[in-house]
Amino acid sequence: MKSYFPQIVFNCKLILRNPHILQTFAPIMEKSNFVDQIKIFCRSGHGGAGSKHFMRNKLTALGGPDGGDGGRGAHIILRGNTQLWTLLHLRYYKNVLAEDGENGSKNNSSGKTGKDIIIEVPLGTIARDEETGEKVAEILEDGQEVILVAGGRGGLGNSNFKSATNQTPEYAQPGEAGSEGIKILELKVLADVGLVGFPNAGKSTLLSSITAAKPKIADYAFTTLVPQLGMVEYRDAKSFCIADLPGIIEGAAEGKGLGHRFLRHIERNSILLFLIPADSKDHKEEFNILLNELEQYNPDMLQKDFVIAVSKSDMLDDELKTAVQKELPKKIPHVFISSVTGQGLPELKDLLWNTLNSTVKA
Repeated sequence: MKSYFPQIVFNCKLILRNPHILQTFAPIMEKSNFVDQIKIFCRSGHGGAGSKHFMRNKLTALGGPDGGDGGRGAHIILRGNTQLWTLLHLRYYKNVLAEDGENGSKNNSSGKTGKDIIIEVPLGTIARDEETGEKVAEILEDGQEVILVAGGRGGLGNSNFKSATNQTPEYAQPGEAGSEGIKILELKVLADVGLVGFPNAGKSTLLSSITAAKPKIADYAFTTLVPQLGMVEYRDAKSFCIADLPGIIEGAAEGKGLGHRFLRHIERNSILLFLIPADSKDHKEEFNILLNELEQYNPDMLQKDFVIAVSKSDMLDDELKTAVQKELPKKIPHVFISSVTGQGLPELKDLLWNTLNSTVKA
């Protein structure tokens, strides 16, 4: 019986090596763990109607108005949760329908407010309206709550409209209708430092060397298909967060490779650490390509602090390091590192920590 296993392995490697094919298959491969964008249909609750009622009891045949107010319709609320790092739990949460408020009743009794629906999301989540593209909510802190879709207000009962000239109002307000629409939730990874570089630049190896994270490492491009976070332990029990982002290729701002799908994660990082391998054919050109892709995607990224690390430097002698150093931008701090031998890693941590703290103070 003929075995197709070698052919399957070959096809899988072909997909991973080809950025154009990868762009199509990446969402399928990631589907089981990391979800950073999702659409949900939201409908908030309608407000309850106010009551049009007059007091009647065995002692009072023609009493005044005593209609109560209607209850507010339920809100749909986003709440930040530090225990979440993906929107995976919302994959099958496609329709969010909130309760309506109850109608008012006699004896000035107000209707019950609809029970609010709270959607917990990871920090760094942005909600946009699909129709207008407008940003309607942004979650940055643990426990932060933002109303995504407001419930309709309850109507006023007729007791609110009595006056000296109108002692028996025969009307009350209807409840306000709730709102509905499709909302797009996007997750932008929150990290102090973002690793930027071409595929196979050594970003995942660096992350595994200076943090406890265990990203996938292999000798082919686009090993990293989703952002990976790790905490870097610094001196005196201090630490900072670093993110390994999927590799950028030329044309990423136009959608090539993994395209816009992960470029947005870089927007959240305070510092961008450009990783350029020592065996690059042109270090200056590689840096300029990366810089150009960021500028095309969002010019504001150029306002961030940059640091350059030349990876795989264990293959360079002093003479080659001097030659590479001449190709690098003079105004951007740089360090030569090797994730395998540990060369330059303490200096890199110092540089990132000092840059991060100078950014915070400024």
